[in-house]
Amino acid sequence: MRTIKKIPKLKPRARDAHKGDFGRVCIIAGSIGMSGAAALAGRAALRAGAGLVRVATPKSVLPVVASIEPSFTTVPLPEDSAGRIAANATNTILNLIPDNDCIAFGPGVGVTQGVCSVLQKLLAQEGLRLIIDADGLNNLSRINDWPDHAKADLILTPHPGEMKRLWAGLFRDPLFVDRRSQAAMLANKTRTTVVLKGAGTVVTDGEKVYINNTGNPGMATAGAGDVLTGVIAAMVGQGLSNFDAAVLAVYVHGLAGDIAAKKMGQISLIATDIIEALPEAFMRV
Repeated sequence: MRTIKKIPKLKPRARDAHKGDFGRVCIIAGSIGMSGAAALAGRAALRAGAGLVRVATPKSVLPVVASIEPSFTTVPLPEDSAGRIAANATNTILNLIPDNDCIAFGPGVGVTQGVCSVLQKLLAQEGLRLIIDADGLNNLSRINDWPDHAKADLILTPHPGEMKRLWAGLFRDPLFVDRRSQAAMLANKTRTTVVLKGAGTVVTDGEKVYINNTGNPGMATAGAGDVLTGVIAAMVGQGLSNFDAAVLAVYVHGLAGDIAAKKMGQISLIATDIIEALPEAFMRV
């Protein structure tokens, strides 16, 4: 694999640009008790430059998500009795695809048969640029032989626990100790771009690999991964390839965490601090 060290950049914005030029992003996230995951991902996508952000979330969660950030729009989804996305939300979600440049799926959605059914339909959409994170990955690990049927253009963003679950469903061999090898094997097996999160996050599409050097232990906090999902979606929406989008997002996300840690300290750092530091991080890039 070829090691990449240069950080991609976004193109300068034209003077006569409009919001549609900078990506239309839809984030499918949240459930009862997990409204923050949806809101964090949506806010992060906005701070990372997406022109239009829609957050699709169970209808009973929507008022909370919408109240957190007025700058994204929301889409109510049918829900089950526990306030998670129901299987009959599929048509609503599929109807969102033509109006968006990419879909991010998974933060806070829970693990249910209904959510799994929705994910299977998304996987089958040829050409769909789809980022799968968090509970989206946990549902994915329960779908048998999913790489054989997936037609969407995927970015997977597992943390080590999610990687173990994905690995167990795809490989007979034990999980490699080396994180670079783990990510490369998963990327090659599934024909995806993989973002293996953690200290020294690994980004690879099986041919190129990037090892991140920004970030700090203070970012080991609830919601930081949801923020990264939003940033990746914004980079994809603004026209970068999956690999370049993931590399730039991981670098900027970590840099924002470093900026926030200098102001707040690592102990007190929370996910919203990372979002608030994104503007300075992008200016440095």
